[in-house]
Amino acid sequence: MELKVGTLAPDFSSVDQMGKEVKLSQYRGSPVVLYFYPKDDTPGCTTEACNFRDNNAEFQKRGIKVLGVSVDSPQSHKKFQEKYGLNFTLVADNSKEISEKYGVLGGSTAKRVTYIIDRDGKVAHVYPKVTPKDHATEVLSRMQELGIIH
Repeated sequence: MELKVGTLAPDFSSVDQMGKEVKLSQYRGSPVVLYFYPKDDTPGCTTEACNFRDNNAEFQKRGIKVLGVSVDSPQSHKKFQEKYGLNFTLVADNSKEISEKYGVLGGSTAKRVTYIIDRDGKVAHVYPKVTPKDHATEVLSRMQELGIIH
């Protein structure tokens, strides 16, 4: 079961595609798009990641941090990042702890779910069903509607 709007987003500590430590709490004060996806380099996940890549300048301009999370390894994330020129952080969830905390673990992978987290670290919106193709622009629009960005 996904987290509810208004709840504090659980902190986590893991590593990104470069092996660098990532904690959700390090982004407090900035809005965060935390998107979970099943597997690196698969059709839907590639479409979604490339959509975030293509819109990342707009996210950065507005001070929004994009974090993609799957149960793949940092090495898999690095290959995925390099193959498609991904310009945002991919978080490794080998232990599946992050996916469990966020209620998105579906069998052996994360389900495709996106959380918008506000500057205070609270869940502002949940997308329990995601269409990969135009998801990044959909998220930006929702963040404006919610007043998280202007």
